[in-house]
Amino acid sequence: MSLKIDIKKAQQFLDKKVTILQPRVNEVHKMIKEKTGLGNDFLGWLDLPYAYNKEEVERIYKLKEQFKNLDVLVVVGIGGSYLGAKAGLEFVKEPFKKSKPEIIFAGNHLSANYLKNLLKYLNKKNYAINVISKSGTTTEPAVAFRFLKQHIEAKYGVEEARRRIFATTDKARGALFQLATQEGYEKFVIEDNVGGRFSVLSAVGLLPFIFAGVDVKEILAGAQKAYDDAQDPDLKKNPAYLYAATRYALYESGKAVEYLVNYEPRLGFFAEWWKQLYGESEGKNGKGLLVNSASFTTDLHSLGQQIQDGQRIIFETVMQVKKTDKLAIPFDDADLDKLNYIAGKEVSYVNLQALLGTQMAHVDGNVPNILLTIDKMDAYHFGYLVYFFEIACAMSAYLLGVNPFDQPGVEAYKKNMFALLGKKWESLQQTQEKKQLN
Repeated sequence: MSLKIDIKKAQQFLDKKVTILQPRVNEVHKMIKEKTGLGNDFLGWLDLPYAYNKEEVERIYKLKEQFKNLDVLVVVGIGGSYLGAKAGLEFVKEPFKKSKPEIIFAGNHLSANYLKNLLKYLNKKNYAINVISKSGTTTEPAVAFRFLKQHIEAKYGVEEARRRIFATTDKARGALFQLATQEGYEKFVIEDNVGGRFSVLSAVGLLPFIFAGVDVKEILAGAQKAYDDAQDPDLKKNPAYLYAATRYALYESGKAVEYLVNYEPRLGFFAEWWKQLYGESEGKNGKGLLVNSASFTTDLHSLGQQIQDGQRIIFETVMQVKKTDKLAIPFDDADLDKLNYIAGKEVSYVNLQALLGTQMAHVDGNVPNILLTIDKMDAYHFGYLVYFFEIACAMSAYLLGVNPFDQPGVEAYKKNMFALLGKKWESLQQTQEKKQLN
């Protein structure tokens, strides 16, 4: 079993069966497969589980072998250029286990404190840089890369620095492509038809995974299983579409907020990737669920009150992991903490009872629950979940009637920021028109 979905504790809040959406799901499935929907020129991710660039993967493995003694790989990127890789590394990594090289992320904010201390940290480290950007002009990664480029050139000399900088970028144009070509950096491609938040299974995610020693073959095997599971639009056979249809039905019934809930800390950053995927894909034209996340039981001591007794506009998608480490609670003679009643029981058992008890309480409090269960946290299940949520996102956004693959709203803050900084703003439409003319 790769993933099991249980919607019973969501269905009970709906007047009609989710399966009433089957005819519409069939239409959207056909639209996705035939690539006729809004934004269809950004559906390159659909076949990545099987059609990933094998030549690039081989080059990445060879590159890692050339730099097998690295202490650090700095991955520079923002949004989809780092969230998927960060989520995957957190997902598969055992707590406190050090990896070599250490993967450090930069360019996903504008903190001077972080950058200054990163450069100081790298002074005594053997390191390389993977800069990820389609354009090369996105402010946050461009600022970070300017500092890092100067640092690595000063540390190793210009020629050696060129060997140590790998660019994942557009295949034919853009500032980073031009720089990488001019300097002779090793280049990897972000295809035109693959948007950033759908790029985990491309070189964007695979390069950091390979350098970190993650089993990429297993990631791809998991994604392939999710791909196979999504070929039949029947809601009784397609868990991704069932998830999409259920959340859409809840949204239509007045539930405006979805929490992705986990009971394992290693899933925390996976939720950050999920939030970008669904937030940018659905939040437009005045539509879309407000997506949020919570890590239980931790957040039960903070957000728990609001979820239980606040506005009744919330539903939860709960991620459960079946197999976790064995660790029995010890017996204590004094029993001052009054825990001897669970002495000898596994911590995972207690965690499961917390999940079940919380689910009961929240459902009783009018908070529908969708339960997603995976066997364990490993590369295979990470790959499965990535594709599961991606294909579900496409279905969900099309059910809403929005383009899943654009993000026009992100231009608003940039326009204001650039004006305050004294830079002339050029819209995406103007940029595209210039490219067509050239």
